[in-house]
Amino acid sequence: MKLTLATILSLAVGASAFTTPSLPTAVRSTTQVSETKADLQDLAKKLNPLVGFYDPLNLAEAEFWGTSNEATIGFLRHAEIKHSRVAMFAFVGYIVHANGIKFPWAMQMDGTSFPSETNPPALWDAVSDDAKWQMFGLIGFLEFWSELSTPNHKHYMMGGKPGDFPDFVSGPDGIPHPVPFNLYDPFKFSKNMSEETKERRLRAELNNGRLAQLGLFGFLCAQTIPGSVPALTGIVSAYDGEVMAPFNTNIIGMPFGL
Repeated sequence: MKLTLATILSLAVGASAFTTPSLPTAVRSTTQVSETKADLQDLAKKLNPLVGFYDPLNLAEAEFWGTSNEATIGFLRHAEIKHSRVAMFAFVGYIVHANGIKFPWAMQMDGTSFPSETNPPALWDAVSDDAKWQMFGLIGFLEFWSELSTPNHKHYMMGGKPGDFPDFVSGPDGIPHPVPFNLYDPFKFSKNMSEETKERRLRAELNNGRLAQLGLFGFLCAQTIPGSVPALTGIVSAYDGEVMAPFNTNIIGMPFGL
């Protein structure tokens, strides 16, 4: 699902509902997280006792790019959490746009309004390339910032906490201008939250994220493969475009005549 401006903006104001609990700076700098396969098995039972630990590709014992098994598990855990958060935003964004909900003001400086299309993939196609590049620019910055490893924020493959997003730091070692809000918990609502509550919220985030990934692709499959999801027949509109293509024009393939 491609995110629209409404979904991107919700990152700033609603991230606390979906993100991993953030630790105070003093704790971050001294906490080393090294998860093992046994930790994953224990977590799997807490997440879904019926399914339990499921790893058909045996990734929990892998060592990607010559790193340790603990670093690989950190990478896999972070990847799942990140994909889960994107899927949750996208799932909500899909429903919002399918119901024709949009901002009442202009989308662009030239007065162009937000598309009125209620077929989410078709709505994305109607968004201008300039607007899409702005969204991808923001996403790229957030991705860059999330990969930083500093004394106060260890990388998730080097003992840091998977899914933890670093605060926006201003000054010589950070962003060269003040940033009033962080992506996670911008209004500090959870600073006094107990560790038990944080752990429970993280488990809920993982379960909700997995469900959102299945639900989102259920929508897209129903739109592009008639009859593939019988429960959605007649509910979602058909779409004959390419749901995985970010632009209407194949920018990468153009030099090769594709």
